[in-house]
Amino acid sequence: MHKFMRAIGFSEYTDRTKLKELLKDVIMTADQRAYTINDEDVMLGEFSKGFSDNMGITVCGEFDEEDKFIYEYYFPYLKGRGITSTEDTSVERHAFRESYAGVCDDIKVGISLIFYLQNRIPYVKAHYCGQLPVRGTSLTLSGLSVQGSVLLPIEKDEMQKQRIIQDSMKRTNLITAARKGDEDAIEMLTMEDMDMYSTISKKIHKEDVFSIVDTYFMPYGVECDHYSVLGEIMECSRVRNKITGEEIYLLKICCNELTFDVAINIIDMLGEPQIGRRFKGTIWLQGFINFPE
Repeated sequence: MHKFMRAIGFSEYTDRTKLKELLKDVIMTADQRAYTINDEDVMLGEFSKGFSDNMGITVCGEFDEEDKFIYEYYFPYLKGRGITSTEDTSVERHAFRESYAGVCDDIKVGISLIFYLQNRIPYVKAHYCGQLPVRGTSLTLSGLSVQGSVLLPIEKDEMQKQRIIQDSMKRTNLITAARKGDEDAIEMLTMEDMDMYSTISKKIHKEDVFSIVDTYFMPYGVECDHYSVLGEIMECSRVRNKITGEEIYLLKICCNELTFDVAINIIDMLGEPQIGRRFKGTIWLQGFINFPE
């Protein structure tokens, strides 16, 4: 069973027979269906069915010469809300199957974000028709988590909040200039990082690390689309899986100035999430590329 099925409320679906029946139901009663032809003239198909608000299962495969659907793989999904980034996104096919990873270089994070592409069919269709690269796209990120906890926020007054916003804008401008080869900007960023390292090294002896670090977005483990995140909870709600009845926390978090949704089973969450508190956990990052109509 897929590790992140429990994140959308299927923690007890460990039996292969039950899972097979579930996937069959997704194919037969899908809410959404998508088809296209790839470069090898093979008809690809996707069947998606929702089991709670904006989350469900997608079954992927291809059709043979007799138009019979051949199941290849499935994955649980959380459809994010809103726009996470407007930076250009590149896509690469996975080596072992017809699935794709996206890469987004958003300067707010400081690293290349690698995510699992949810809507592969529009991308394959654009690739087959020779329409790549597609400009003017935006990206909606989301995350599934099987391990999370709630931390209290760091208390800040209005002056500190304004200073954080100003420092963030200044750093963003420096990074933009550094990418264009500005040596002064590169030197200033280097000095800022050295000063930050020195300050944290002094504070860490007397303070807890999570009272110093407000938010972070870091790669986790050996899989490139898994991340460890710490971000402020902007919205919080409980939803229920229609089949199993399991409750899921649906959170909107702001992490390194990126805003995206995270779903986690209530049994995997330590603490009670509330707006203003912080979510700390590991996520499987997914992305939906919004192609222009």
